[in-house]
Amino acid sequence: MRFKTAVALVLLGLLTLLAGIGQKTFWAPSETFTASAPADAAGAPVTVIDQHLRALHGGTVKISIKGDGNFILAAGRPDDVDAWVGKTAHNSVTGVSEDRKSLQMEHADGDATAPNPAGSDLWVSSENASGELDYSWTPPADGDWSLLLASDGTKPAPSSISMTFPNDTSTPWAIPLMVIGGLLILAGIALAVLSARKPDGEGGAGSRFAKRARAKAEARSSARLGSVTPGETKAGGESTTTSKSAFTAAVTAAVTAAVVAGTGVAASATTTPAPAPSTDSSAGASQTAAATASPVLLDAQFRRILEQVSSATDAGDAAKDAGKLAPRVGGTELEVRTQNYKIRSQVGSYEARMPVRSTKLLTTVVTSKRDWPRSVMAVTQGEGNVVPQLLTLVQTSPRENYKLVEATPLQPGITLPNIARGGTDSLAAKDKSGLLYSGEEALAGLADRLTTPDSSFKDKLVEGESSPYIADTLSYQAEVVKSGENGNFSFTHKVVPESTVVFRTVDGGALVLGRLNFGFDGTPKASGDKLTIGDDAAALAGGKETTTGMVLSFAESMAVYVPPAGSADPMKLIAATRGLVGASFK
Repeated sequence: MRFKTAVALVLLGLLTLLAGIGQKTFWAPSETFTASAPADAAGAPVTVIDQHLRALHGGTVKISIKGDGNFILAAGRPDDVDAWVGKTAHNSVTGVSEDRKSLQMEHADGDATAPNPAGSDLWVSSENASGELDYSWTPPADGDWSLLLASDGTKPAPSSISMTFPNDTSTPWAIPLMVIGGLLILAGIALAVLSARKPDGEGGAGSRFAKRARAKAEARSSARLGSVTPGETKAGGESTTTSKSAFTAAVTAAVTAAVVAGTGVAASATTTPAPAPSTDSSAGASQTAAATASPVLLDAQFRRILEQVSSATDAGDAAKDAGKLAPRVGGTELEVRTQNYKIRSQVGSYEARMPVRSTKLLTTVVTSKRDWPRSVMAVTQGEGNVVPQLLTLVQTSPRENYKLVEATPLQPGITLPNIARGGTDSLAAKDKSGLLYSGEEALAGLADRLTTPDSSFKDKLVEGESSPYIADTLSYQAEVVKSGENGNFSFTHKVVPESTVVFRTVDGGALVLGRLNFGFDGTPKASGDKLTIGDDAAALAGGKETTTGMVLSFAESMAVYVPPAGSADPMKLIAATRGLVGASFK
């Protein structure tokens, strides 16, 4: 009976050991698993792959896409992707089914078409493909990232999508099973050995020495405990049986302990919760705040945009064709360059606008304000830039790209205020939070300072000694009035509120950029008096002389530093330029 038990223990141990080894080898789980989009998913021009899928199981997620014709897979911040999709009908890949074979899809009804997403400034990266694409989804930077899949916005997005995720390859039972199997085998072998041995005195002669020693021991035992009646178990036999029972009990206890330990390891490994997005409202608020603090552009995006802006302005400047500017230039800069081309086509000596360069990028200023319009700024000094230029770019809506709206040369001898490169606050024009003046007040003060020699802002807004833009403007206006024998002249400088952009500086102050409209009005003093304008203005007005009066209009691109609230320092003019944009006779 003991021998059969020993054999059973050995066999059980071998099976258990094999099971443990199998979990580490031929039964080991696959390193990855693949889930595919359902074949019956509704068609839509756009498909969004949710941000949470990238980190669903840790490691790199691989995506395989097949479709008809050309399509694009773009990566962007989740709020940017959602903003671009807007009211367009779309599918969203939101998760994986419990059996891990299918991707979970949600459909949202909406507009049947969208613009072509290719080339959007919102994408930090994009992949263009024809027919099929294999893509490794890795984050371009910290934070959350979603993917947008589309054809050209009018055709359905590719529907054949499969995603391969890293699998959990842990085998918490493998080691415990191997340990348990080994112990069972040892227990079986030991029990077999004990079963094969026969105790001394049972069928064997035994040594005389051993017999005498046993007899003396029995005599001593009898003297202590009394005589042993015939038929009772011998002391030697009892000892042997007890030893075997104790051994078996010890083995059983060891195996039980191993089983319990193994179970504990397995339970610990299988029940430890994996990190998951919190549903707690405070955690959600923290995540939202983190997303809100993200700069609207990464360096790679900014450089790509700036290169396209520079290429567009180079093309326009070379051909004197404002149509070539349209994709990347707008606002004040488009208006000034358009008129500059017109004047230069008739007046060869008229000075060209300073070129816009993407090379020698001195610094970038990127807002962390994630609603629209979005404003950013670059400071460059490439070929043809005598001084650094402040280039203000604005994105008016999610589906429009950034356009250069102001190109303002830094005033000689002026140092640009320090602005955090990792993303800074941008303020509304009327927002005075923590500032000596709001952006609107700062530009209004500059306008008054340029118009009135004895302005109340004379000591509140100053300029550098080597960059006398304000002084030169006041001197020019005074000279025109003084020398104008045949005419009455007046000048105005007015803020264009919608052009104002405000960036918070590191010291708590702000850099305010915007446009002033500089108006030059002239009227003859007496009937028959003539007023003469320059060749540049004549190119726009259609003539050089007038007896009825004339109006000249200039666009002034300006930048002013505003100190933080409580400071005793004045505001400073940082950058300034003007360009003729209109001339007409009354």
